Amino acid sequence: MDTLFVEEVAASLIREFLSRKIGNWKTGVSTWMMGLKKTYVTMDQERPRSDLSINSRNDLRKVLHLEFLYKENKDSLRKRSLRRSQALSSATQPHKEGSPQEPELSTHTSTCPTPLEGPASSTTSTSRSPQGLLSELTWEKQRTSPGSPPHLPGKGLLPRGSGRWRDLSEDSPAVDSGSEAIRTPPKFSLSSGNVPKTQEKPERAFERQGSQPPSLRKNQLSVSNKLEGDLDVLQLEDVEDELVREEIILSPVSSVLKLQVVSKPIDLSVAKDIKTILFGSSFCCFSDEWKLQSFSFNDSVSLKYGIVQNKGGPCGVLAAVQGCVLQKLLFEGDSSADCARLQPSNARRTHCLALAIADIVWRAGGCERAVVTLASGTQHFSPTGKYKADGVLETLILHSLTCYEELVTFLQQSIHQFEAGPYGCVLLTLSAILSRSTELVRQDFDVPTSHLIGAHGYCTQELVNLLLTGKAVSNVFNDVVELDSGDGDVTLLKGISTRSDIGFLSLFEHYNVCQVGCFLKTPRFPIWVVCSESHFSVLFSQQLELLRDWRAERLFDLYYYDGLANQQEQIRLTVDTTQTVPEDRDNGLVPPLELCIRTKWKGASVNWNGSEPIL
Repeated sequence: MDTLFVEEVAASLIREFLSRKIGNWKTGVSTWMMGLKKTYVTMDQERPRSDLSINSRNDLRKVLHLEFLYKENKDSLRKRSLRRSQALSSATQPHKEGSPQEPELSTHTSTCPTPLEGPASSTTSTSRSPQGLLSELTWEKQRTSPGSPPHLPGKGLLPRGSGRWRDLSEDSPAVDSGSEAIRTPPKFSLSSGNVPKTQEKPERAFERQGSQPPSLRKNQLSVSNKLEGDLDVLQLEDVEDELVREEIILSPVSSVLKLQVVSKPIDLSVAKDIKTILFGSSFCCFSDEWKLQSFSFNDSVSLKYGIVQNKGGPCGVLAAVQGCVLQKLLFEGDSSADCARLQPSNARRTHCLALAIADIVWRAGGCERAVVTLASGTQHFSPTGKYKADGVLETLILHSLTCYEELVTFLQQSIHQFEAGPYGCVLLTLSAILSRSTELVRQDFDVPTSHLIGAHGYCTQELVNLLLTGKAVSNVFNDVVELDSGDGDVTLLKGISTRSDIGFLSLFEHYNVCQVGCFLKTPRFPIWVVCSESHFSVLFSQQLELLRDWRAERLFDLYYYDGLANQQEQIRLTVDTTQTVPEDRDNGLVPPLELCIRTKWKGASVNWNGSEPIL
């Protein structure tokens, strides 16, 4: 069986256990309850749901082959419910004078008194049990006698230990002033952590109460509510599903962690402003290449870390996100082996995608705030005036957050919109713009009339810089350059102000069209977005020492990934800086990627290790 599938089944089973425990807890906030909630949140963060996750209890039963046992369990519960209701009905009939008395069940005083125990209950402990309940208790005790063989779980019963069973129920108020006190059905508890207790589920309790006198049901409910307040009692519940609802979708608990999110629908003025920054006009719309592009991963075993690009256009966005995902996969987390890092599980790469998006929008918001745009499927305003609808912007909800941890949690819960799409690429671009704010994006431009998407739907340098550095500046050199026009006017050309996490290399630098500064050329992580032939791709190394120790730069490997090239296998390049290659600018047969590499490692030789050079 596939190991990944087994892991997803196990994760779904744990989520089911946690959700049932959280859903059935009724005594308010406690340390134990908060621990369950934190466990649930942490699990969704560290192992987010994937396409293989099982989100239905019915499907989970089928995968685990528990359908037959589930049916037997239901039948057994119905029989037990009928038997217990009959016993309780007989208990409401007063005993006739002279009739033989039923044997009494002994009760053991609890070490910690329950909320039911008053001053008198600690000194006297007398109770009368109906015949039906006595026979059932005797049968249960025989099943758990030390000499009996262990029983496997079956017919809805959990295996029990060999400890003593204690009747936790106390005398409930009488039905009327002239009748005996009526006992609640026996419930079992664990005294000092040694004896298991079975607790009826609310749904089953309601079914049984339907056949009981109203006064008896009221008494039972009051006793049950008091018993639930005892936090020292370990509750063991049947694994059986609810009797009424056959199909229940397992969804994240919305109240597990209350996120401080301010959400509002987009309006016409914001949509116009965004389109003007993106295209230069509010009459322009996203092309199909942008609308249908999401951050879905490669299915090839050796390229599971790669994001697939469907068509040309948004390659700059995809390359920037790819670089950030590789940062998380290679240099953050527990995976230490190279093969494990480049062959992540579906859950691991989805988790890294959420972290990458969180970093991008948080960085764009100045590490103080972030805005995440999500599609709602509902149009929130009617396009009027100088605006052309595209079916995407009109449906957006803008979610603002001011805490990075909450941002990560929020993205984990909504990552499917980015990974499965269809508007994942558009949503990230808009989230980065709004996190930065349209006003600051305009201030980043050298020319206020610049825009982020150029001709043919290609990404401009401003958009790539926004995603990599958090600022939509127009240049790739360091800091700010003052350009004197000669008549006393000075024009400021804005560049990269700090060292970037992800680097950038450009073929234009080889042709002396631009100069890439060391803030991009020598980033914090050995990952570079490569601009070559009007296309963006990614070059990376698994050696962090490549940027820390000059000796590591003598001979090293770089990996190349292009999501648009229908790449089927890993491309590994060996770069040797000890053997220089003479520069020949007239040679058109030199792969452009090699020219980009030599803008950082001048004259280095590049070995493609059997892969076909990309010309």
